[in-house]
Amino acid sequence: MTWRGDVWAVPAAAAHGEGGPPASWDRDPAREAARRELSDPRYHEHDPNLLQRAWTTFWDWVQNLFDAAAGATPGGGVGVAVIVLALIALAVALRLGLTALAFTPSAAVFDAHPRTAAEHRAQADAYALDHDWNSAVQETMRAMVRSLEERGLLSPHPGRTADEAAAAADLVLPGHSDALRDAARAFDETTYGGRTADTTTYRRLTALDAALRRAKPADTGRAPAGHP
Repeated sequence: MTWRGDVWAVPAAAAHGEGGPPASWDRDPAREAARRELSDPRYHEHDPNLLQRAWTTFWDWVQNLFDAAAGATPGGGVGVAVIVLALIALAVALRLGLTALAFTPSAAVFDAHPRTAAEHRAQADAYALDHDWNSAVQETMRAMVRSLEERGLLSPHPGRTADEAAAAADLVLPGHSDALRDAARAFDETTYGGRTADTTTYRRLTALDAALRRAKPADTGRAPAGHP
């Protein structure tokens, strides 16, 4: 077979036998035949899929980006690593700063919808059944404070914070100082501090609530404790 400008010439003996006319293949049909052959799935069984190709392209882009940064940064690759670590540290610092700004030292115990101590306890039990320990802890704290108000041991104060309530309760029911501070801290942390309570925290507050309900005030003749 020989090339004749724009066609392949095939010897007559190969195409039609001895003495037959020469045959030739045009380029376009030959190209089409080759395309059809190469499109056979058998030739592409081990090709990377679309996700693999995209992943490879992405990492090639990242590598090129770091190579370019290393070339433009004093210290090369070490300089890039230092910059990346500095950016990570900055992101962590900003996250901690925003968390600190969002945290309120002590949150107000009650909202704009006053309820009885019994209602708060029932709501706390319902939250506990759903394993919503944060809400259960908050409602138990509200139940404790409302119970002291209903007994006349604390004067009602809508804007009272958890810390203030704990301090006022300690004045009329001494002996529970540590437990009251822990309860106030748990209320604050689960309300605005971004912390998550658990069943242990909830049980600790319900035990304190029960103890306060049984406790006798230190001085029955004193006026109800108000805002510290």
